[in-house]
Amino acid sequence: MPRPALRPALRVAPVAVSLAAALALAGCADKPATTAGSTAAGAGGPITVNATDTACTLSTTTAKAGTVTFKVTNSGSKVNEFYLYAEGDRIVSEVENITPGLSRELKVELTEPGTFTTSCKPGMVGDGIRGTFTVTGTAAKGSTDAKVAKAIADYKAFVASEADEFVENTKGFVAAVKAGDVVKAKSLYAQARHPWEAIEPVAESFGDLDPKIDGREDVIADGMAFTGYHRLEKDLWKDGLQKDSGAIADQLLADVTEIAAKSKTVEPTALSIANGAKALLDEVATGKITGEEERYSHTDLWDFDGNLEGSRQALAALRPVIAERDPALQKALDADFTELSGLLAKHKAGADYKSYTALTAADLKELTVSLDALSEQVSKVPGVVEAK
Repeated sequence: MPRPALRPALRVAPVAVSLAAALALAGCADKPATTAGSTAAGAGGPITVNATDTACTLSTTTAKAGTVTFKVTNSGSKVNEFYLYAEGDRIVSEVENITPGLSRELKVELTEPGTFTTSCKPGMVGDGIRGTFTVTGTAAKGSTDAKVAKAIADYKAFVASEADEFVENTKGFVAAVKAGDVVKAKSLYAQARHPWEAIEPVAESFGDLDPKIDGREDVIADGMAFTGYHRLEKDLWKDGLQKDSGAIADQLLADVTEIAAKSKTVEPTALSIANGAKALLDEVATGKITGEEERYSHTDLWDFDGNLEGSRQALAALRPVIAERDPALQKALDADFTELSGLLAKHKAGADYKSYTALTAADLKELTVSLDALSEQVSKVPGVVEAK
């Protein structure tokens, strides 16, 4: 299948802008587990979160507006997640895949007062253990720095361009499904999803639209219908097109059109962009490099490519800020992105990627080691770009 052209630099496209300050996603970094203190936000220390299998205990449930840091420690026996939601369960910030004994740090820029919801998700399922979190006062946005403001504008342009491409690619895929052209639909599947994988941290913040578009069959256990790309993937590669495949395709296009429009309204911060870059690499680690994402088509390397390109473009927008504040980190990022991209490219056959099933244990180890090294460097970016 033809590979969508990737940009050496950010593309500029018109952006529809509306205020969505609650969607300032967090920056996160892995740290060794330590004993959590009780320093309150606004007093110079992080808000500690003790996440267990049955509780989600914060050292304080209020904070002054500004950059708020959560230090989340998993003291339980299950892999955990921590979320900060705005009204309507819009994801403000999240950190996933916190294994037992691990602590991770989230930095969130919250510049307006409001009431939010915190949630720990032991086992990474369900609505989680929830509580109320309040932000008081106001704070200046980090975008008052000219380089940060330019980075934000560039990243918004990238998101808008990818969102438009996602809609157009989905139109072609849906048309092939509805025409019953299985061969064509299969050839377009990975290409259609590529822009989604590049901007997934932004797009997935809109409640149920994410699982409707990208949920795997596991969503049935959560009481949701199995729809979207992965339902059609199963139809195309395993079960054959079903009587309702056309209706599923129509709903997919409607959902993609809606989420693309909403993605353009997000007002990112330097922290949210940095977090998105790290979150995309986490997506690779937990879903793509394991082969869990594309269970039937085994086109996981295309998704890997999309996540990696999205991370690269996010940090390309932040490059002037990082290079000025920490040139050594920028040099390390360049080297590690180049290495991982080269290793991934080894698994192409012409313009296409090989099936995930063609990878050997040695291939997976090589990719994993390189991914871990890159992730370690990217995890340092939030601390560099946060508002000073």
